Amino acid sequence: MKYEIKSVNCRKSFTDRLLELGRKDKNIIAVTTDARGSVTLTDFAKELPGQFVECGIAEQDAVGISAGLASCGKKVFVCGPACFYVARSLEQVKVDVAYSGQPVKIFGVSGGVAYGALGATHHSLHDIAVLRTFPGMQVVLPSDARQTRKLVDCLVDYPHPVYVRVGRNAVPDVYENDDFDFEIGKSIQLQDGNDMTIIACGETVFHALAAGRRLAAEGVGVRVIDMHTLKPADTEAIVRAAHETGRILTVEEHSMYGGLGGIVAETVAQACPVPMRILGIPDENAVHGTPLEIFHHYKLDADGIYETAKEMLHK
Repeated sequence: MKYEIKSVNCRKSFTDRLLELGRKDKNIIAVTTDARGSVTLTDFAKELPGQFVECGIAEQDAVGISAGLASCGKKVFVCGPACFYVARSLEQVKVDVAYSGQPVKIFGVSGGVAYGALGATHHSLHDIAVLRTFPGMQVVLPSDARQTRKLVDCLVDYPHPVYVRVGRNAVPDVYENDDFDFEIGKSIQLQDGNDMTIIACGETVFHALAAGRRLAAEGVGVRVIDMHTLKPADTEAIVRAAHETGRILTVEEHSMYGGLGGIVAETVAQACPVPMRILGIPDENAVHGTPLEIFHHYKLDADGIYETAKEMLHK
């Protein structure tokens, strides 16, 4: 697979679709924190000012306001940098949204290492681990712009709070067209095989599929799964992959602790233990660089995934 950058990134795909739906549904409200540019909400704010709330640099207030609006029947999307919504305003997410059961949709942009050169203060590598422990909170990491658009349609009337994390830059298409089913909590198998399984989420899915195709060309049967929903995770697909392929490699733009790898390990340890490897960010502040440079450093790109898979197959 060629790493071909597309013109539309996931954040723009998300807000473009939100605007389309907002024109028809006046209950859709977008809330942000001096981030309309980075979130790409400028068009939404200009066209639907009565459905837009600007809170300034006050993420805690934005989450509380969003919860209040949701309690009045509004369909609320609070949008801003992921690193702030899962750190600075974490208590409000826990209490005002999750504990109170308000179906607020938290749209975290520039997650993972998207703010690569800005370092650990702006990297968001703990969000899955933290938010999946909040009762009632759902967590979704779409893999490309097409899937992101489908996700917005699912979220508008979805009755639970959801955290959505995307990156910053345009990413390659995982899905070549819109002819695929998308359901929160249901993973998508992109390639079949019985020698091992690679499970990925978010922007690592493209790289996992590229590595899987390279291995398949060498005669290795690699199953590749897009685990876009981390909570509720598709445990049936995980258990089936363990039974049928015997080895699992997980790949994520997140700490190696508590994210996708942890979810898969918890599942197979209780149901069908198999050899596993977790590719993620180790227990250190991630290096600085572009997202692709950081991916390469930690073997989260196609080459690194390919090398790690080969090591597993030869043990």
